Amino acid sequence: MNADNAATLHPLDLATALSGEGGQYSGQTSAGYANMVGPFGGVIAATLQRAVMQHPERLGEPVALTVNFAAPIADGDFNVVARPARTSRSTQHWTMELSQGGQVSATATAITALRRETWDATDLPFPPAPAMDGLPSLKGLPGLPKWVGRYDLRLVRGGIPPLPQHDKPQVDSSETLLWVRDEPPRPLDFVALASICDVFFPRSFIRRQRMAMAGTVSMTVYFHADAAALAAHGERELLAHARGLRFHGGYFDQAAEIWSPEGVLLATSNQVVYFKE
Repeated sequence: MNADNAATLHPLDLATALSGEGGQYSGQTSAGYANMVGPFGGVIAATLQRAVMQHPERLGEPVALTVNFAAPIADGDFNVVARPARTSRSTQHWTMELSQGGQVSATATAITALRRETWDATDLPFPPAPAMDGLPSLKGLPGLPKWVGRYDLRLVRGGIPPLPQHDKPQVDSSETLLWVRDEPPRPLDFVALASICDVFFPRSFIRRQRMAMAGTVSMTVYFHADAAALAAHGERELLAHARGLRFHGGYFDQAAEIWSPEGVLLATSNQVVYFKE
């Protein structure tokens, strides 16, 4: 990638850029998407999704993505291998690996498919929320990792800004509801949506109202929209809703939904997270 191209890319596209061909790619972490330790997990998931999207043998559009974080990812260069493990007439199963220094740091699987017109329904209710423009942004608050600045995040409920807060009592719910948009605004696609599914602070932070060591071990995204629907959404905000279900033995899970402002469910996500006292 030359300097002129890099200067015109959105920060997310620059952070997830992969060079190479035929499923053998190389990339580099981005300081703008840094987390407390290593890169933001969402941008790693987005990078692995991109490896599938730009593969010349890809069939159809994303249906599911699972990323397993095997080891901390260091700042710097990395390699990604993506290959179609099995292809049928309408679906394709993928395996991916991200490695550094000859050691695997993350593994992933994905499913793409040729979607068709079918009966459509949503059981989950759309969570009511005030308009994004009337809520304060988290940008500029102290104690937040760099990646937060790459999103315009507006909390409805379930946050702990400013971080850290050590004197607040534990609360009864880890639920978070917030509006989110790429910063600067960027048209929505599968790469951006994969990353946005990870914009929530750890549920243990919310439940206990304090920071402690935590890291995602495995993250799955289910895509409920096709490319045309994401393109029609454009650069508008998304309503993101998450809650933890069980905290036990050093791990907790998180269930999340990503909605359009009109109440269309675009993606759901589940992850399991390691935490310490």
